[in-house]
Amino acid sequence: MKTVGIIGGIGPESTIEYYRFIIEGYRERITDGSYPSIVINSIDLSKLVAWMEASQLAEVADYLVAAIEKLAAAEVDLIAIAANTPHIVFDQVREQSPLPMVSIVEATRDKASALGLRRLGLLGTGFTMRSTFYQNVFAEQQMEIIVPTAEEQDYIHEKYFGELVKNIFLPETSARLLAIVDRLKKDHTIDGLILGGTEIPLILRDDSSSLPFLDTTRIHAAAIVNQMLT
Repeated sequence: MKTVGIIGGIGPESTIEYYRFIIEGYRERITDGSYPSIVINSIDLSKLVAWMEASQLAEVADYLVAAIEKLAAAEVDLIAIAANTPHIVFDQVREQSPLPMVSIVEATRDKASALGLRRLGLLGTGFTMRSTFYQNVFAEQQMEIIVPTAEEQDYIHEKYFGELVKNIFLPETSARLLAIVDRLKKDHTIDGLILGGTEIPLILRDDSSSLPFLDTTRIHAAAIVNQMLT
């Protein structure tokens, strides 16, 4: 079995979910009572957000590479970043990583493809929704990504950092998010929704809508377990 190194803390609540889901997925496949080998390097979310807001992506990439080097020193075998937004610089980080990396975006694309989905809505941080890294990866399999309006993106971004990463989940926020999803379905005929922020599944669950929701945290954790056991 391989040891996975997780870059966590972006944010802390979803990192806890990763830990739970990796253990859960591992023990579904390995039934001898053992547990998976996991090393978590919890980094500073506030630094990443400040650099993102200033469009200092080189600093973001350097910070993540340094986090990977700490995990490599702990003798892990593969790396995963437990968040969507840092995947804005995933290609640059992967080029410098001494270890193989498991991409949350590629794992989500493969899951969507397996489900036969072709036109998907995307909710996440403003950084994620304004970027094109999801669009670029999904376009490799002729799949389309639809994002909310600029006003809706501002609302989601505000709630993401003002509430969700602080473990605050309000019913009125959930209702507004679902209204945005309904509009995407009505106006753009999306056939699925990517929960492209690892805190979003904490407020939107599968039974919240008639659309299939792709929980990127669970999808990524499953892909990590698969790589650990390969």
